[in-house]
Amino acid sequence: MKNNNFEDVVFNRHTIKEFVKDYKIDREEMLQILEESTKAPSSVNLQPWRFVVVESEEAKDKLRPLIMFNIRQNDTSSAMILIFGDMKCYEKAEEIYNKAVEKGYMPEDVKKEAMDYFLPAYKNFSKAKMNDIVKIDSSLMAMQLMLVARAHGYDTNAIGGFEEDKLAKAFDLDPERYVPVMIIAIGKADYNYHESVRLDIKDITKFE
Repeated sequence: MKNNNFEDVVFNRHTIKEFVKDYKIDREEMLQILEESTKAPSSVNLQPWRFVVVESEEAKDKLRPLIMFNIRQNDTSSAMILIFGDMKCYEKAEEIYNKAVEKGYMPEDVKKEAMDYFLPAYKNFSKAKMNDIVKIDSSLMAMQLMLVARAHGYDTNAIGGFEEDKLAKAFDLDPERYVPVMIIAIGKADYNYHESVRLDIKDITKFE
């Protein structure tokens, strides 16, 4: 049964570094988790996130040498979800906006105006600018993924320590187009997590 207790999902999510080995998440449920995660916002709704779900032993063997100090998560998790940002996400704009028009979410003239304005801009952004966009958007989705996973009864670990320059190629993706953002380990916790501290909100907030 899905956990709909907001406070429990948000405030009792913890970083888990070891999982119940050999526990597998059904692919249909995994797809549901990912689908719910992609309800996250993105710049002009271009949804730049792309996934590789590493769940087989063969794929985990391939990932292991690329993840530095995160071997435990790889070897015990149900899956390692590799999140990539698509530097050419604007190529999906027509498909996304057409679907919005079909569903009645957007008038045709608004779609045309958006396509005429945003598409040329995105195509002309520098590589650095696109890199920022896809990583910010994909990170918003990644946080939602961890909360959705907890609502489904699973635990997660957000991993940033990996061989960034090798990850895409290792999984047959174009490294110029698909930039690695994060890896999310997911499974059933088998780990005694510890509480962590946060900075005093008054020290890091300014009101004007």
